[in-house]
Amino acid sequence: MLRLGQFTVDIDGHRIVDGVDLVVPAGEWVTVIGPNGAGKSTLLRAVGGELPFTGVLELDGVRAHDLRRRDRALRVASVAQNPVVPAGMAVFDYVLLGRTPHMGFLGRESTADLAVTTEVLTRLDLERFARRTLATLSGGERQRVFLARALAQEAPLLLLDEPTSALDIGHQQEVLELVDELRRADGLTVLATMHDLAVAGEYADRLVLLDGGRTVAAGTPAEVLTEEIIGRHYRATVRVFPGAHGPLVVPARPGPRSGLDQGNHPNLGP
Repeated sequence: MLRLGQFTVDIDGHRIVDGVDLVVPAGEWVTVIGPNGAGKSTLLRAVGGELPFTGVLELDGVRAHDLRRRDRALRVASVAQNPVVPAGMAVFDYVLLGRTPHMGFLGRESTADLAVTTEVLTRLDLERFARRTLATLSGGERQRVFLARALAQEAPLLLLDEPTSALDIGHQQEVLELVDELRRADGLTVLATMHDLAVAGEYADRLVLLDGGRTVAAGTPAEVLTEEIIGRHYRATVRVFPGAHGPLVVPARPGPRSGLDQGNHPNLGP
């Protein structure tokens, strides 16, 4: 579905993403992690067509440089960290913007566009907010609206840049469970970035760790989320425990090892 080869992004003479190689098969969820300034969001923005790059970017075997902007939008949908929301825009109209690549040259929505928009709102339990403006919604509700716009685009590749960064833990789970449910039901391919390592390990099939714009580790969450790898690249002291869906990463103060390391935590097991 997605292939990057020696994928490189330079901004103002500075190399932000440096020669990344990555293949994301259809239906897989890959999350890019890394310390601040590692190039995670830049990589995603370049894949989404917002930034120029050098190297190879293929979507379903077609090089992105050979695709018109509209054709690319039919293949890739993005949810940014801080989407720009026009003042006073209603939820229905905002989600309908996701249908833009499907509209004709006159830019008028069809009956099919309206039907898809209504279906997505219903699926994400947003139909009751259809006529409300985004400014009146809670953070979790707005995040679902941003996701709805991307889903209305009906692109097979979904890019999520820190989709839960502004949400409390309950809304984080709500949004990520929804993405995972839609991925499994519709065969979506997901490429995301996340700061929270434990959350990343819970939902992704594979992780890619960037540091200094380069891939320094890649594999399953269990292979990437180790105390040694996290300590080296995040300069942090953590403890890693096996969890039901992936490794649990727990920050720990440097110094003598605590009772957590002896398997005594009541919620983490031996």
